Amino acid sequence: MESDIKSRLESLLFVSGEPMSFEKLRKVTGEKESVLKEAAAALAGDYKQRQGGLRIIADDSKAQMVTAGENAETVEKLMKIDIEGDLSRSALETISIVAYRGPISRAEIEEIRGVNTSFTLRQLAIRGLVEKIDNPHDARSYLYKISFDFLRHLGVEKAEDLPRYAELRERELISERITENEESGEAPEKRGAEEAADSEAGEENR
Repeated sequence: MESDIKSRLESLLFVSGEPMSFEKLRKVTGEKESVLKEAAAALAGDYKQRQGGLRIIADDSKAQMVTAGENAETVEKLMKIDIEGDLSRSALETISIVAYRGPISRAEIEEIRGVNTSFTLRQLAIRGLVEKIDNPHDARSYLYKISFDFLRHLGVEKAEDLPRYAELRERELISERITENEESGEAPEKRGAEEAADSEAGEENR
C-alpha cells in the first residue's frame, strides 16, 4: 500500500511541475494528508539516496518535484538558451491559446494541447510574454493572459485586435488550428503575427 501511494504521489508531482498542496493531493488521491506527508518524506529520502537529477521537497503544506541542486549550472544554461533563442513550436502554440482564450488556467491549456505546459508557461512568463494572475474562482490556482509586451511586439493595442480573434476565440477552432499548423510546421501565433503585419502594411499604403 505504501509503495502504491508513493507511486501515485510521484506521478502527480511530475505531471504538475509546480508545488502541490497536500489538501489538493488528498482530494485527488483520497488519502489522508498525514499519509501523504509520510509518503512525500519517504519519496524525498528515496530520491536523495538515488543521487539522480531530481529531488522531492516538501514542507507542512505542499510538495514539489525539483531538479537536483548540484545540477543548477547546467539547468541554468538550458534556461538561458530557451529564453534567448527562438520560441519553440510548443511555446508558440501555448501563447496562441493564451492570446485567443485568455485569461485561461493551465489545466484548460493542457486540455486543449493534450500535454503538460507548466515548463512552457514558465518560459513564456520569464520572457515577459504572458502574465499570471489570481483565479477569482479558485484561490489555489492562477490564470494566464498575454502581456502588454506581447501585444506591443505584434503592433496591436488589445487582444481583440488580433487577426480573426472572434473566430478563434472558440476552443474547438483553436484546437483545429493547432492541428493544422502541426501538419504544416507553422504555429498559430506566428501566422497571426504575419497577418497583423500585413494588415498594418496595408493601412500604411492607403
